[in-house]
Amino acid sequence: MDRAAQARDDYQVNQFSEIWVSLPLWGWGLAAVAAFLVGFSKTGIGNVALLAVAAMAATLPAKESTGAVLVMYLVADLVAIWVYRQHVEWKMIASLILPVLVGLAIGAVFLAWVSDLALKRTIGVIVLILLVMGLRPDKLKAERRIVRYGYGSLSGFTTMVANSGGPAFSLYLLASRFDKMRFLGTSAWFFFAVNATKLPISITLGIIRPSNALFALIFTPIILAGTWLGVWLVKRLNQKLFDGLVMAFVAVAGLYLLLG
Repeated sequence: MDRAAQARDDYQVNQFSEIWVSLPLWGWGLAAVAAFLVGFSKTGIGNVALLAVAAMAATLPAKESTGAVLVMYLVADLVAIWVYRQHVEWKMIASLILPVLVGLAIGAVFLAWVSDLALKRTIGVIVLILLVMGLRPDKLKAERRIVRYGYGSLSGFTTMVANSGGPAFSLYLLASRFDKMRFLGTSAWFFFAVNATKLPISITLGIIRPSNALFALIFTPIILAGTWLGVWLVKRLNQKLFDGLVMAFVAVAGLYLLLG
């Protein structure tokens, strides 16, 4: 092995060791809570994952946190797409590909001009406005092309600039009158595709490295426990309560982005 390769390997080992050694007990606890919430959000009530993002951000540096959360997302995504594999609206996902890509492109451009904090607060305002509009379903017809393209573009934009595409997508599915199983199945496959697309980009940018990837994978049993609770809870929720909880956590997500 040449010196460069040895130095690279030593650096990776040191980075991983640094997480193990320097993270206090409360940090491990917060990371465990984040892992559980990630799992729960993917099979239960969406948008709870933003609380997991906040918990991880308080535990690790920004880049390490972002990469670790993405790895956790992918683990939970795999469970969700398996559990809800028979409840997917492929036609809807296909219809959103173009507007989502447009949103991703716009988000990439905006990142070069606007601060991250300003973008998050702007997204928070937009999400809360959409939430209020969603309370009047007669005013927001999801089958209209302009509405579908608007939500699709916003989902792509928000996931690009703030890793927060969930609220806009959730509101669109509610506006489309999706029952809870179709809601979860379509969301699972949509965000698995989005996160899988982000994976090679994140590795290239150094957001995901062996250190934080292994750190995230340590919590796989806790992620799985969260997915189990999500499945258990959804089976016991009636449609009206499910919709209400989704709306409530959309509001929490909007406020988090606005005030965070």
